[in-house]
Amino acid sequence: MRIEFISTGDEVLSGQIIDTNAAWISQYFFQQGREFTRRHTVADDLDSLIDIITETSHRADVVIMNGGLGPTSDDLSAEAAAKAMGVPLARSQAWYDHLVAKYAKSNRVLSMSNEKQAWLPQGADVVDNPVGTACGFSFKFNRARFYFTPGVPSEFKHMVTEQILPDIQQRFTPVAVPTLIKMKTFGISESVLNERLAELSLPQSITLGFRVDFPTVEIKLLSTVKADLDNARELIYAELDECILFEGDGSFAQYLQQLMLEKGNTLSLAESCTGGLIASELIAVAGSSGYLDSSHVTYSNESKCRLVNVKEATLIKHGAVSMEVAAEMAQGAMVNAGVDFGISVSGIAGPGGGSEEKPVGTVAFALASKTHTYSQLLFIPRWSRQGIRTVALYVALDMLRRELLGLDLSAAFGSIERRQSENRVNG
Repeated sequence: MRIEFISTGDEVLSGQIIDTNAAWISQYFFQQGREFTRRHTVADDLDSLIDIITETSHRADVVIMNGGLGPTSDDLSAEAAAKAMGVPLARSQAWYDHLVAKYAKSNRVLSMSNEKQAWLPQGADVVDNPVGTACGFSFKFNRARFYFTPGVPSEFKHMVTEQILPDIQQRFTPVAVPTLIKMKTFGISESVLNERLAELSLPQSITLGFRVDFPTVEIKLLSTVKADLDNARELIYAELDECILFEGDGSFAQYLQQLMLEKGNTLSLAESCTGGLIASELIAVAGSSGYLDSSHVTYSNESKCRLVNVKEATLIKHGAVSMEVAAEMAQGAMVNAGVDFGISVSGIAGPGGGSEEKPVGTVAFALASKTHTYSQLLFIPRWSRQGIRTVALYVALDMLRRELLGLDLSAAFGSIERRQSENRVNG
């Protein structure tokens, strides 16, 4: 079955508006077992719209056209559809009466501009829009069944989920709805993931995909056979083990919050080069106050001493970017707040400030608990200042994940080089 999607509008074509409708419907249809074969973006130009309607009518089984149904002069979709089919525009009395009643409820009179939204290609079926004033419409033209929809996202989504997709499912051969499993990984590149998973004997029904969301890579498993999905999932966990952060559509912060709340643990942060980035990531999730007690941005050496108890002698001997200072930062954050864990980050994010001994990308991390403190010095290569800070954010949170799950904190992170590490018992 061939399904195509047409987005209309000069602002969409020029990039002034991001086409979120196209992304949403592609994902939604994919989850329902109906994939698009092509997507198009066309300007508010009558000839261009007529051309794309005529072209797709000979090739596709279903065409969904989005936008151009409003009251203004550049809303041309209905006119273009009528001209492509060689029929006149005709007023839908049912939709006209609906608009008159809708406006009367708010003590307004239907204008000539808004009346335009009741004029549809002759013979087209109305697709109801209970949210807005622009109705959709549907018709058969050559090979294709067309569905025209307004561009307002809330109206578009309601129309697609409540009317258009159910109509497609009724008109065309039913398909099995696949199940999608998403696994978020960290510390392993997309190319290495592909090579390692290519060696696995995954069931034939499995569709395997990848999506990079720096600095993580998402693995996607799709199948209509549950047993095959379970088998593939087990094989991938056996192969990748600790590189998998979590499963699902949520964020890493959501996953960690769930773990922390389940275990009743609390946390305090001391951030230098990340400058509050870790705290910002965690508090983006509602309810984070249930475990996150406090966060200190200890950017200067003086603030490291004053806020989280770093000894001046430690700074002088080892420097701010060192495991020793990171360990004292994490311990100080934990002890001062009276929490279960302290996490610290101190590094050189660049573009300047590096040295031969500690080049840009050198970052020290520590996680302190009541029983031990683990610290490590890593070199994060090649990336920009923001890239180094983002990777540091994930390394720090991955240390917390590993601590909560009882995993080895000395993780291998692909191209990230470990310079030193230490795990010492707290006395």
